[in-house]
Amino acid sequence: MFVEFSAKSNLKKIILECGGKNPAVVLSDAKNLDNIAKHVAFSALWNMGQNCTANARLIVHKDLKKPLVEKVLKEFDHWKTGDPLDPNNQLSAIISPEQYSKILNYIDIAAKEGADLIYGGKAIQSGNGLFIEPTIFDNVTPDMTIATDEIFGPVLGIMSVDSDAAAIALANDTSYGLQTSLFTSNVTNAHRFARALQAGTVSVNCYGEGDITTPFGGYKLSGFGGRDNGFSAHDQYTETKTIWIDLSEDSV
Repeated sequence: MFVEFSAKSNLKKIILECGGKNPAVVLSDAKNLDNIAKHVAFSALWNMGQNCTANARLIVHKDLKKPLVEKVLKEFDHWKTGDPLDPNNQLSAIISPEQYSKILNYIDIAAKEGADLIYGGKAIQSGNGLFIEPTIFDNVTPDMTIATDEIFGPVLGIMSVDSDAAAIALANDTSYGLQTSLFTSNVTNAHRFARALQAGTVSVNCYGEGDITTPFGGYKLSGFGGRDNGFSAHDQYTETKTIWIDLSEDSV
């Protein structure tokens, strides 16, 4: 839409950050599952999952799936939903009635398409707010809507793989490419697979977006026209000029 407006006007410059379907990728050599579970829960749930870099897909090697999912379920228990003025609550209301209905519809679609609901999935009646339980679906397949669409809510889909190469391929199997969290105990694998992941930001053994000094933006449908933050952001506000001077004797 914004690109269309730009084309119909004076080709005004635009920088777009367009969301994502971000994965947390747990390789076969990952070890500290307690720490990973904390990051998985935080990355999927903070701000009720209404965050463009939310890790809505958990891609985990099959050998680690069972123990990791058990720990993730326990972490989700700590994320209580309700009145944001109550310090016991970590999750509050959904931003609008439209988004509330959209999230619940996605939860319904996931169940109908065959994903296994293993946590939450219901609306919560609490005061005048629009609340939804933290939600986890297991046995998600790449063709399911929950694996492809950005839900923008507290919904996590779990997908298991047979190899690290398959994990990277599945992480990249999306039209988005904003952020990925990669978990491994091997530094060589950290560098190798971080380069292979098609995302503007890759955080290793943590969930993060970088900081004000690091460029932020996405690949594919997650970004257009440049980056925010870091020195790369200067490109939005400057023009590059080439001045070519002939210094030969005949020209001066």
